[in-house]
Amino acid sequence: MGKQTGAHIVWDWNGTLFHDIDAIIGATNAAFGELGLEPLTLEQYRELYCVPVPKFYERLMGRLPTEAEWEVMDDIFHRYYAEHRGACGLTVGAVELLAGWRSAGRSQSILSMYVHEELVPLVRGFGIEPHFIRVDGRTGPSGGSKAEHMVRHLGSLRGVDPERTVVIGDAADDAVAALHVGARAVLYTGGSHSRASLEAVGVPVVDTLEEAVDEAERLAA
Repeated sequence: MGKQTGAHIVWDWNGTLFHDIDAIIGATNAAFGELGLEPLTLEQYRELYCVPVPKFYERLMGRLPTEAEWEVMDDIFHRYYAEHRGACGLTVGAVELLAGWRSAGRSQSILSMYVHEELVPLVRGFGIEPHFIRVDGRTGPSGGSKAEHMVRHLGSLRGVDPERTVVIGDAADDAVAALHVGARAVLYTGGSHSRASLEAVGVPVVDTLEEAVDEAERLAA
């Protein structure tokens, strides 16, 4: 692509474009159950969730999981999630918003901490892949932060200016990653964090993806 027209949006996947919070909480509770921990409600999860994930587990266990515990929990989480993600769909309005943004001649991409080789067929399966100039999932070990992935992601997008880029995600980590590369962020309340914990980050917080796109347009103007 040539020179950037308008804002570029970097979309998060899990909890943002992909409405998978029920599968995520089920997978988290399956992993916790392995260590005899009580299951969490949606509200508790949103209140406590943070990255890196071992830190989240520490909030619940009162200590960091050992390496062996982390491996077991991580394995159970991903197995449960893989079984249940099929029942999840795209967030309301996502398809129309993606198509509208693209038909207005603007660019967008996906950067996710979900495993790359599982992310790509999932995005493809929803028929939305053509809307993105790039789809990047995680290629290294799980449990890290998004900031270093964001550096690589934006570095691989030709003609995209970080200052005219807006990251839309459902986690504080999305805003941290955006600020790390000099981009803006808008956070959406439909995923893993409570509104209060998102508002503490100091970037715009919205309740729908439509509001997120309007905000992105305003921020990059």
